[in-house]
Amino acid sequence: MKKHILLASVLLSAALTATPLYSDAVGTIDMDYNSDGIVDCFDMITARQNSEISRAELNALQKFLLGVNGKTPTEFEVQTNPIDEDCILEPKGTVHTGEGTFYGGGYTGGHAMLDPVSHDYWIVAMNHYDYNEAQLAGAYLEVTGELGTIKMLVTDELPEGKKGDLDLYTDAFPLIAPVEKGRVPVSWKIIPLDTAETAPISFKYKEGSTEFWCGVQVRNHRYPITKLEYLNADGEFVEIPRRPYNYFESREMGKGPFTFRITDIYGQVVIDKDIPLSYDDTEIIQGHVQFPE
Repeated sequence: MKKHILLASVLLSAALTATPLYSDAVGTIDMDYNSDGIVDCFDMITARQNSEISRAELNALQKFLLGVNGKTPTEFEVQTNPIDEDCILEPKGTVHTGEGTFYGGGYTGGHAMLDPVSHDYWIVAMNHYDYNEAQLAGAYLEVTGELGTIKMLVTDELPEGKKGDLDLYTDAFPLIAPVEKGRVPVSWKIIPLDTAETAPISFKYKEGSTEFWCGVQVRNHRYPITKLEYLNADGEFVEIPRRPYNYFESREMGKGPFTFRITDIYGQVVIDKDIPLSYDDTEIIQGHVQFPE
């Protein structure tokens, strides 16, 4: 009872503050649930009455209102753990060359299983060799052809392509080369994912995940992921096998919450704690950390 009284007191104090807790940046973060231009305790009331608001969203709103760690919802931890030299794929900015073609798939049903993919992105399928069993699933690329350069998200695999080849989405191809050519020389390099600038890594569980079997996918990573590990009961990190369809799967993880150690293709390592297990395969669970530049 004392905790409830304290929370109510804190929220009421915030509501009575002359300056709004959050105003100018409300448009960039979905926390103004009652649409009055201010994020305050009344948004918590509205959110709790809405069954579609997830527990993670409620927790994030509560932490913001209470000023936990002095963080706003856009702030997250960027860690600097030791580089894992064994995981380095290539130097940052490495340029690849190959041939570019075009097709009409990838926004849904792509091999990387990143549904739903935002139509704000141009999307591309990557050849089997560079895709490398989903290592470059979700990679953000700068792709250049004779007519220009565009940024593209890797959502699918091109099984028949040679190393370096890309299969661009139909509407994207005309931005880099004349459509009538059909197959053209391209160059590309991996660049930081744009949404990673303002949001941490996130996680999605595969349909059918339980404490006895679990498939987990890492999303919104600044750079492609090469390894995912969980902390077991003995305090040791255990690597989780990755499937070509971009899920890490294990029968040993248990019911959570989990501490994950994540390594990108440049050997950069982050550790994300208190990630709950979700039985809802549509839920995107926000983490707390992001890879450095």
